[in-house]
Amino acid sequence: MDVLRAFNRRRTAQVDQADPRQRRNTAGGFTFTLDDAARLRRFLVLGVDGGTYYAAPRELAEQNVEVVGRMAMADPETLVSTIVEVSTSGRAPRQNPALFALAYAAAVPESSRLALDALPRVARTGTHLLQFAAYVEQFRGWGRGLRRAVGGWYTSKDPDAVAYQAVKYRQREGWSHRDLLRLAHPVTDDPALRATFDWIVRGSVGDAVPALVDGFVRAQAATDVTTWTDLVVRHRLTWEMLPDAALGEAAVWDALLDVGLPPTALLRQLPRLTRLGLLPDRGGRTAEVVARLTDAQRLRSGRVHPVNVLVAQRTYAAGRSARGAGTWDPQQKVVDALDAAFYAAFGAVEPSGTRTLVAVDVSGSMHAPIAGLPLTAREASAALALVQLATEPSATAVGFSADGPGWRSDAVLKRLRISPRQRLDDALRVVDRMPMGGTDCALPMLYAAKERLAVDTFVVYTDNETWAGSVHPHQALRDYRQRSGIAARLVVVGMTATHFSIADPNDAGMLDVVGFDAAVPSLVADFARGASR
Repeated sequence: MDVLRAFNRRRTAQVDQADPRQRRNTAGGFTFTLDDAARLRRFLVLGVDGGTYYAAPRELAEQNVEVVGRMAMADPETLVSTIVEVSTSGRAPRQNPALFALAYAAAVPESSRLALDALPRVARTGTHLLQFAAYVEQFRGWGRGLRRAVGGWYTSKDPDAVAYQAVKYRQREGWSHRDLLRLAHPVTDDPALRATFDWIVRGSVGDAVPALVDGFVRAQAATDVTTWTDLVVRHRLTWEMLPDAALGEAAVWDALLDVGLPPTALLRQLPRLTRLGLLPDRGGRTAEVVARLTDAQRLRSGRVHPVNVLVAQRTYAAGRSARGAGTWDPQQKVVDALDAAFYAAFGAVEPSGTRTLVAVDVSGSMHAPIAGLPLTAREASAALALVQLATEPSATAVGFSADGPGWRSDAVLKRLRISPRQRLDDALRVVDRMPMGGTDCALPMLYAAKERLAVDTFVVYTDNETWAGSVHPHQALRDYRQRSGIAARLVVVGMTATHFSIADPNDAGMLDVVGFDAAVPSLVADFARGASR
């Protein structure tokens, strides 16, 4: 045997290095690595709360905090502009990573001014500001710049807006608006704004305070349904502004629906509305709620992220709370509306018209939660695949599976029998039942070459912890292009906040995007059409 025949740069096993730029991933295979800007985007969208199959949450957090720290010193403009973009566009299911990164940047001299200037754009609600305050104290003290920025958050708003934030978002992470005002000492010439500050800090309701404050104070003191409903309508109180006793009354929720529940609040309160009898099979408020849930413009203006709709759909359809907060009988029309809302939350996606093969990693490592939510990476991948199947008429889906029991079985592709015509929770159960094996992300290209399939775009959903297979994915794509004569493209959708990717960053026909970024379907379609990266 000629031992030199074992060295092959055109077909290299994934446990061996095929390119000097590759590094060993935590599963033992070799993959490419992302630059800090790409890693930052993964962190901001996906977070680190659930860790990964191979890394505990703290370990994964430390890796991403190092990225934020490097960028804060070396490229503060990109760091802060990316935080603002991801936060304001509604592309992430949770704001915690963006607020954390902004707080970190506010403590680094090179990025502090930019971060504090961006505070109003990222901390848009009282909850965001209080969360930011909790994070920022982990990195710095309350110097002049921080006090000025927090004070400016309040003084840049009119009295009604400050009152609304103060009574709706009263406490978070051990912080209150009273705490922040005492630290920031904001100065204003507006009598109503001064009166509002005085009420927040001292509790004194002067003549100049906004009417909302008076309505809130009266609602907290009231004990009867008539008063609560009257105050809701008169002052447009939200459910957070009412005492707990009021929230168990159907008439109060009727009034809240009349005033208009914001989309996110409506998603969270569907179980309660059902338990209180407001969403019966016929009549009640069912038709109205269904119309609101499926209003795409309303979802987009409310920055409702698709993953939050998916979590709401799964929770509501289950008829029980994961936290043990009660049970309810799901209303089928509402379940169907939530299915439609999931697709609508992505906005209008123009099909690329390309022949697309979607491959979903269902391996054991994909069981890690995504964004700290009760949703695994494999379930999130399947949900995104459904959106692509609904968008692209020429798309088919497969899953990386195994040809037998046990993780040592050979990795194979199996048809993913899911369809947008199925209910979301039914489709996700199909994925959960698929046997898992070692992930070989080269299989879509090998399969297409073997079966002589014409594929323009391969889309692979994975955590990039790949090691199985006798050839690397980028090598398999190159071979497929040569054999088929098709300038095929590969989109890698990374589902965890690691720094690994199977996509070759030097290949213009490969694209790495962040999993469950709300813009993923549009990004994939644009890239498949040949749009510029």
